[in-house]
Amino acid sequence: MIEILRAGQCDLVMDLGRPGHGALGVPAGGAADPGALAAANRLVGNDEAEAGLEMTLTGPSLRFPEGGVVALTGAHFEATSGSGTAVAWNETLVLAAGETLSLGRALAGCRCWMAFRGGLALPRVMNSRSTFLPAGFGGLRGRALRTGDMLAVGAITGEVRRLRAQPLPDARGASLRVVAGPQSARFDDSGLAAFFTGRFRVSGASDRRGLRLSGPVLSHARIDLPSQGVLPGAVQVPPDGQPIILGWDGPVTGGYPVIAGVVAADWPRLAQLRPGDEVSFATIDIETAWALAAARWKIEESG
Repeated sequence: MIEILRAGQCDLVMDLGRPGHGALGVPAGGAADPGALAAANRLVGNDEAEAGLEMTLTGPSLRFPEGGVVALTGAHFEATSGSGTAVAWNETLVLAAGETLSLGRALAGCRCWMAFRGGLALPRVMNSRSTFLPAGFGGLRGRALRTGDMLAVGAITGEVRRLRAQPLPDARGASLRVVAGPQSARFDDSGLAAFFTGRFRVSGASDRRGLRLSGPVLSHARIDLPSQGVLPGAVQVPPDGQPIILGWDGPVTGGYPVIAGVVAADWPRLAQLRPGDEVSFATIDIETAWALAAARWKIEESG
């Protein structure tokens, strides 16, 4: 068991999501950076799809009554252990019985992920343990963790190997790469120019459902559209001309024109955007987008 001594701002149980339920209005959801969670699981000897924690902006303080093996990936947070041992990212951490691990604020970026050897043993809903906050199911009773919660960990077997991960290259500050959206032709030259040359700011109203941006107005033909299927990364433009990048818990259909789609390789960068961050866009072709999506974290022995 793991005891939550202090909850962070938004600590959610997440795995790789529940794809295949869009017809029921349920998005795939799951970790905002599935590659980071998968790498953390590999570092502790789990299957990549085991459930761990996704933490946003400030992290929790955890106690491990029976000890444990964990790994942290994603944005670096302030971190201390009860033993005084340095808390490293992207490598296997072994905690003694009764040891605590406390995460503070994010030093850069927005989210980090923690995997636990054995995975978090919680019920599956639609074949996933991921928390879906809008509907209140999955994870721990469909909500963020609270102080005093207890989390069960699955059975631990086999030898512990100390590993480290080499993350994918950090492209923070670069333009988000996009491919053309299904309604890009509905935007006039000034609207397209504003999108590709403009600088936007992430609004404080952003969450896992979507990143609301403020900046140049994107003009487009305002005609009624039938509802269409949408995915995370779709850049919708409502009548006010201010784009919204749909997130991991966003709707599965939408009626606003989609000017572009952020490629899957840059979804991890979406996961690290926080209110006030600046965003710009650059177009690439589909073939390049597919090639970028194939990149994986490298895992090796830590020596």
